[in-house]
Amino acid sequence: MLAIFLKTLPFFALIGTGWLAGRLRLFPAEATAWLTRFVFYFALSAMLFRFAATLDLGTLFDPRFVLAYLAGSLAVWALVFALARRGGAGTADAAMQAHTAMTGNTGFLGVPMLVVLLGSAAIGPVLMVLTIDMVVFSTLITLIITAARHDRIGARMLLPLARGIVANPMIVSMLAGLGWSAARLPLPVPAAEFLALLGGAATPGALFAIGASLAHSPARRIGPAVGLSAAKLVLHPAAVGAAAWAARVDPAAAGIMVAAAALPVAGNVYILAHHFRVAEERVSAAILLSTAAGIATIPVAIHLITKG
Repeated sequence: MLAIFLKTLPFFALIGTGWLAGRLRLFPAEATAWLTRFVFYFALSAMLFRFAATLDLGTLFDPRFVLAYLAGSLAVWALVFALARRGGAGTADAAMQAHTAMTGNTGFLGVPMLVVLLGSAAIGPVLMVLTIDMVVFSTLITLIITAARHDRIGARMLLPLARGIVANPMIVSMLAGLGWSAARLPLPVPAAEFLALLGGAATPGALFAIGASLAHSPARRIGPAVGLSAAKLVLHPAAVGAAAWAARVDPAAAGIMVAAAALPVAGNVYILAHHFRVAEERVSAAILLSTAAGIATIPVAIHLITKG
């Protein structure tokens, strides 16, 4: 347990360094935005392409894995949505809270950290979780909020939504890498070294950017955010784990799925909340609280996974 904690500590130390730099104004909000763009469009995309290009496509897609993750995540989504509605929240607000409770920071934190901690076997399952979160649940929250505001879902909004998914550099880089793998093309040595060099900047850059962005985000409405953070860090991995057990998912893949579900709330959830002007303060506070609490909860989750 202590060994796992010490392995995860450097990742959170990088987040803390970014937060301190932001709080001391050594790294202003504008710089954070540009660093995030660099990581999102270049470093993380290079890492994802390199990972995907080396995958065995025959073992990547497991229907039971996908169904288990969808079932567990949707159960948490539905529960939080129902509780929020019962508490008086509107449809859009309740949907954003539900989205917050089951969308982990898989891209910026999960991919670099879980691959280091759990080995190369984590690459396929983590990429699958990332894809489901970006394609299925990001689409779901967009459709629900749009329908709640306009009382309908028009054909005009579907094309921009599809464009947004296709233009996402993380999705594009993963698809390109999988296409490369499917063609059974070897990566030329200069290209592999370039991708490794550029992708190597993803881990420190992403973690530093997470911390700096937290320093610039207002942390209000802490009370309601506690429940969302608990749902994300405890309820979501428990629900996903139960679904994986019921679906008889391969234990190694199931463990990685649970580890991904145990990640703190993703920063891009706040981007969505800010874009739609829905539950911004709750989402911002949940990101801060879950990231801080993750220092203690993630090592516990990984310890339990490694113990079977």
